[in-house]
Amino acid sequence: MLKKTIIIGAVIALIFTLAGCFRKNANKHDNNSIKSTQPTHSPNLSQSVNPSFDEVDYIKKQVDSMTLEEKIGQMLIVGFNSYTYSDDAREMIEKYKVGGFILFSRNIKNTNQLLDLTNSLKNANSKSKIPLFISVDEEGGRVSRVTDELLNIPAGKIIGEINSTDFAFKIGDLLAKKIKAFGFNINFAPVLDVNSNPENSVIGDRSLGSNAETVSKLGSQIMKGIVSNNVISVVKHFPGHGDTLVDSHIGLPLINHDIERLQEIELVPFKKAIKNGADSIMIAHILLTKLDNENPASFSKVIITELLRKEMGFDGLIFTDDMTMGAIIKNYDIEKAAIKSINTGCDIILVCHGYQNQKKVIDALIKAAQDRIISEERIDESVYRILDFKKRYQISNDPVDSVDIDEINRQIESVLEEYLNN
Repeated sequence: MLKKTIIIGAVIALIFTLAGCFRKNANKHDNNSIKSTQPTHSPNLSQSVNPSFDEVDYIKKQVDSMTLEEKIGQMLIVGFNSYTYSDDAREMIEKYKVGGFILFSRNIKNTNQLLDLTNSLKNANSKSKIPLFISVDEEGGRVSRVTDELLNIPAGKIIGEINSTDFAFKIGDLLAKKIKAFGFNINFAPVLDVNSNPENSVIGDRSLGSNAETVSKLGSQIMKGIVSNNVISVVKHFPGHGDTLVDSHIGLPLINHDIERLQEIELVPFKKAIKNGADSIMIAHILLTKLDNENPASFSKVIITELLRKEMGFDGLIFTDDMTMGAIIKNYDIEKAAIKSINTGCDIILVCHGYQNQKKVIDALIKAAQDRIISEERIDESVYRILDFKKRYQISNDPVDSVDIDEINRQIESVLEEYLNN
């Protein structure tokens, strides 16, 4: 009897031991699963930054290690007037730690020169752990910046007339290939403005058409084609620049539509794009008098914070249009405008013209942060998004060795022949 009791006790002890091992291994498995999970979108930084199981948020850690000046620098994309790496560009990289550059026709002469320029920018930034955004407006049609040695892509109007989602996707793919070949990683395209006003010269044939559903359908496909090449597609010009008479490069356009009209036409393509995964949007310098009669969309709390961020649920990168355009500099103080833009939810300020303009904006943002006019949390939220994008899109300082112009042109010819000659 005693022997039987000892045997039963040993069996029970063995069962408990095995159960304990099982629980330990199960917990170990769960912990490792959680640790391997990385966020694909920037989190709400107001939430806990100490996740369970000692998960490490490396982007948050990087943000915390940055100086205020480095953070503000990341929130700027700037331009310069040169075909080569200039003193102004050097100052912007070395002193102001800017997040990126935008190139225009004034910077582009030919294939070899453009490749040398983008590689020079990357090389100058190579000491930084944070790579540069190198951006361009490459829409096709009359807004094409890259060298004429590459065939141009048709304007939005022609794409809209063909009205093929397959063609639109291929157009986006070709636009991305054209610029990625030179080291660009951001394209400010496609245009999602509905061309509802035939007298609108600034948009006109850049638009995919006058029908909101057509613009929505084709615009989202162009965006997807760009992103398929791991190039950031910044859709524009939110909340819609189609029904304006004034060119915002020259003056401030006014739009008198109420929110009901905007929901029916102007906002439709942007809603569709967001639904289809749009993660970058450019805000227009237009005054929507019935929504906010004091502030242009580019620094309107009503339009950026309330409409785009909250109501439309957009949590991606928000870019301003160029703050040196006539709509801003003829009507507002550029420093105050930039501060307002950040405080209302913009992540990146474009200052495309004038070294002194760029310097003034950067200095003003730093001082506003020091004086707590802009909160540290607001800055960190944008910097997190920016670093997250640079990681997810695999942005790097690596140079591009060469460009195969003939191959890119062959691909463009093939697509255009298929759709334009039928």
